[in-house]
Amino acid sequence: MDSKFGKSWLLMGYAFLYIPILTLIVFSFNDSKMVTLWGGFTFKWYGVIAHDEEVVNGFILSMKVALMTATASVVLGMLAAFAMVRYKTFFGRTAFAAHINAPLVVPEVITGLSLLLFFVMCERLFGMPERGIFTIWAGHTSVGMAYAAVVIQSRLLEMDKSLEEAAMDLGCRPFQVFYLVTFPMIIQSIMAAWLLTFTISLDDVVSTAFLSGPGSTTLPIVILSRARLGLNPTVNAIATITVAVVAVGVLATSLWLSNQEKKRAAEQAAAYRDNS
Repeated sequence: MDSKFGKSWLLMGYAFLYIPILTLIVFSFNDSKMVTLWGGFTFKWYGVIAHDEEVVNGFILSMKVALMTATASVVLGMLAAFAMVRYKTFFGRTAFAAHINAPLVVPEVITGLSLLLFFVMCERLFGMPERGIFTIWAGHTSVGMAYAAVVIQSRLLEMDKSLEEAAMDLGCRPFQVFYLVTFPMIIQSIMAAWLLTFTISLDDVVSTAFLSGPGSTTLPIVILSRARLGLNPTVNAIATITVAVVAVGVLATSLWLSNQEKKRAAEQAAAYRDNS
């Protein structure tokens, strides 16, 4: 009875999350201009957005920002995670941890407004940076770094530190220990953090609205501006393409991580047999 009840709640949760997305995808093929009235099957809205310069430029800009944000967030988040896990005591550790975790709990509108004021002050004092792709990237990275640090830190806490110590005893230098031992063991968390921050950046609206400038309109801002004027199937088509890009990326990465895990398990089993 409890098992059926739990499965029912699980199914209702999935339905609540995914039925709206599936509805959006279905109506992106709607031949009618009315988004709630089915008028037949068509691909014409995808052809319309392919020739829509604003949408294409917004999509390219969003992908650029998301790729740069995910990469920078993983690098900075990994450094922060190592500092928190490997060094239990250092001056300012409490303040450092608070600043790392702050973007996770501070409302995004506050973060966006504070960054806007900071960049405006810098522009008045130094003449740069102008609001555009750099300010959007910096704002997204400041948030994404916190998520990446949490994900990677959780994996580092679970990792057996004796493996690193054994490698150092065998003569490996610190960089060799990281490259040969630590990095392969945390690669899954790094990829998970990269995907998470990529997705967060790709669909960010609030902070982007504060930090974007003329000629630097991302795809979510384009969708929001068009939705205010009235929904039409082109918005559904844009959202469907975005969902498809994220889904393909997640699926491809998941398959790659699964293959890497199987390969590592096979190598460990072979090493165990050889030692036996």
